[in-house]
Amino acid sequence: MSLPTRPGIYRMLGGKGEVLYVGKARNLRKRVQSYFRASGLAARVLLLMHQAQDLEITVTHTETEALLLENNLIKTLHPRFNILLRDDKSYPYIFVSDGQEYPRIGFHRGAKREKGRYFGPYPSSYGVRETLNLLQKIFRVRQCQDSFFRNRSRPCLQYQIKRCSGPCVGLVEPERYRRDVRQALMFMEGKSQSLIRDGIKQMEQASDRQDYETAALLRDRIGMLKRIQEKQYISGAGGDADVLAVAATPEAACIVVTWIRGGQNLGSKSFFPRMGAESAPAEILAAFLAQYYLSGRAIPARVYLGEAIADRALLERAFTEKAGKKIALAVGPRGAPRRWVQMAKLNADEALRRHLAGKIDMQGRFEALRDALKLESTPERIECFDISHTMGEATVAACVVFDMNGPVKSDYRRFNIEGIEPGDDYGAMTQALTRRYRKVKEGEGRLPDLLLIDGGKGQLSVAEGVMQELQLAGVKLVGVAKGRERKPGQEQLFLSGSGRPTILPPTSAGLHLIQQIRDEAHRFAIAGHRARRGKARTSSTIERIPGIGGKRRQALLKNFGGLREVARAGVEDLARVPGISPQLAQKIYDAFHGEE
Repeated sequence: MSLPTRPGIYRMLGGKGEVLYVGKARNLRKRVQSYFRASGLAARVLLLMHQAQDLEITVTHTETEALLLENNLIKTLHPRFNILLRDDKSYPYIFVSDGQEYPRIGFHRGAKREKGRYFGPYPSSYGVRETLNLLQKIFRVRQCQDSFFRNRSRPCLQYQIKRCSGPCVGLVEPERYRRDVRQALMFMEGKSQSLIRDGIKQMEQASDRQDYETAALLRDRIGMLKRIQEKQYISGAGGDADVLAVAATPEAACIVVTWIRGGQNLGSKSFFPRMGAESAPAEILAAFLAQYYLSGRAIPARVYLGEAIADRALLERAFTEKAGKKIALAVGPRGAPRRWVQMAKLNADEALRRHLAGKIDMQGRFEALRDALKLESTPERIECFDISHTMGEATVAACVVFDMNGPVKSDYRRFNIEGIEPGDDYGAMTQALTRRYRKVKEGEGRLPDLLLIDGGKGQLSVAEGVMQELQLAGVKLVGVAKGRERKPGQEQLFLSGSGRPTILPPTSAGLHLIQQIRDEAHRFAIAGHRARRGKARTSSTIERIPGIGGKRRQALLKNFGGLREVARAGVEDLARVPGISPQLAQKIYDAFHGEE
């Protein structure tokens, strides 16, 4: 085998040239040769080698470069035999603004563009809001947006219920407010004990100078801090760390990531990566680490692992280069970190048990649906369409996808329906189905085995017409209509090619699956419709004028002081605004005065 002995990545290709597996190697020749052993290969690796028809390699300068290239290719190509992290969620943070006389503390998700400090990530928005609620109770620092803050002439409700000190109208001195912000920062950094000591000292000083109101406020704050410390189940030395543990079976794997910030446990999240050729817990964890931390997430200085991994030194080097600071991957820690790892392992085992139980239950429902509808085989992929609108306004069609693992949310789609008569559900369904499956016909995505349509014979007939027009065969069509009393359990199922409806008993597992998928499509469609309707109702006339972008809109509003004044302005006044030509001023005037 004439392969180089240098580091690099290799790609195993299938018969049609598709990439089946991407791997990295310190020595390409040795690594690839290991796949051709006479024995000792895992079942998934044997299956990979049976399907692989060709091999491509890319030589890199260093093993770290190979690791980064491997991670990029896995995320781009999604090879079926690689472990794949399917969660690309943007995690929430707590943001503390900087450079303001009265800084604010608030919820943040997305790019970190504003100047200030970011605390997190938190595993859920609930964790952020719970912490923000505590900060309001204890420190009374504002959480309102700057636009709301600048335009206050009297304190808002938060001041009335003692959740804010009223900086918007000058009810608190800037120095005292900044002290409250500093203490809030100390709280989020895990320095509650120092806060309590300082608070006791300040309370005694306030009492000595007979400032009993301040002393009572500090007393209440100290009491709340002590109660929070008592509730905190896990605490330890200050600092940030992540804790990872893995549980695996031949069918599935679960990795639990626990976030430790300032010595406090902010919670954890379970990940169920798509299984690949790797099956040992250590291999799964190593593959997960690369994808998880090399995708743009902040990396804490210490990451505690529940398994010893082979690529530990390589990953430490790659993470250190990315983070610009020393990153340590620790295995077998002592003290509090050891308890964190044990708890993460316990949570991973329990989450995997529940996941497998749900998977078995879902598989049983699919098989029950096959028997109930007398299908030739168990469907592997089910799609469902639903239409949502309010009296024909802002019509949205939604498509949800389920397989034997449950919802496939990455394949969900919404369609904004245009060009139909208001309330024409048949036209909306025709447009949505055509847009969805025309792309499948062109080679994008895949067809379902079973297509559910929320509706009766009419909607089913529409779906049959679209599939016939696109010449798509092999898809079983089912219309799901509510019964006469429109109660769950009385659904009528209209199967393509059958004139009479099928009514399954309320206890049928197959009916429960249809109800679950139909309800998910309904939820997804309503959410899209409400968002579209809300956007349409809140958008102003000025936003719909061609040639008016964000900068010109801001210039108009700033010069005239509001939308009402823009509407009242004449063409000459509008043309005086920087960036507004006489022709554009005429368009703006016409838009507000109904002229063509």
